[in-house]
Amino acid sequence: MTLRINCWSGPRNVSTSFMYAFRQRADTTVFDEPIYAHYLRVTGREHPGRDEVLASQDPDGEAVVRDVILGDHPTPVAFFKQMAQHFVDLDRDFLGDCRNLLLIRDPERVVTSFARNVPDVDVADTGLPIQVDLLDASLAAGDRPLVVDSADLLATPEAMLRRVCHDLGLDFDPAMLSWPAGPKPEDGVWAPHWYASTHRSTGFEASVPSTEPAPDHLRPVVERARPLYERLLEFAVTA
Repeated sequence: MTLRINCWSGPRNVSTSFMYAFRQRADTTVFDEPIYAHYLRVTGREHPGRDEVLASQDPDGEAVVRDVILGDHPTPVAFFKQMAQHFVDLDRDFLGDCRNLLLIRDPERVVTSFARNVPDVDVADTGLPIQVDLLDASLAAGDRPLVVDSADLLATPEAMLRRVCHDLGLDFDPAMLSWPAGPKPEDGVWAPHWYASTHRSTGFEASVPSTEPAPDHLRPVVERARPLYERLLEFAVTA
């Protein structure tokens, strides 16, 4: 039976690095944001490379769920890097056939970074409202939510990856700690707009946290997002 892992992340997190870590596993096939075109079609949002994204993927999200997320794969593990904000107008029943991980980041950092590419960023763009919905659904079902804060992942990558693998029922593979620099075949066509720094990386690289404040006009977005992040942070796993 295939282990299907959805990593529901906010934008400008370390989700691409997380995908690359799982890509290093011999037992895993990875997929980059398979419902991005669906999201753009449904919401009409303007993102860099919008037309290319819509042309590169099936924009019918239900078909993507059926044929890709729940489809057959050549490896026993399938890892889906998902942006939580993409999860709109889709039946959620398939989540029960997957393990669902929530990757979170301080909203000040998310909003400040995301606004460079999408200036009219709003709370929905952070993915936090949907992440909280997924958390609450998991708790209501009596499941144990798996929440990972990217700051912890960057600070102690091996320990956090060991914890994540344990909670997913996988053996830790040391290969997950590094990868070759440059683009990867699984990258979406949007990679040139978003992945420059990740393509320069060869592993999880701890850095001094940014202290750049969000622009004044986006302070209300950060303030509305903060309680959602703090709700999720209560459940974040530790190494």
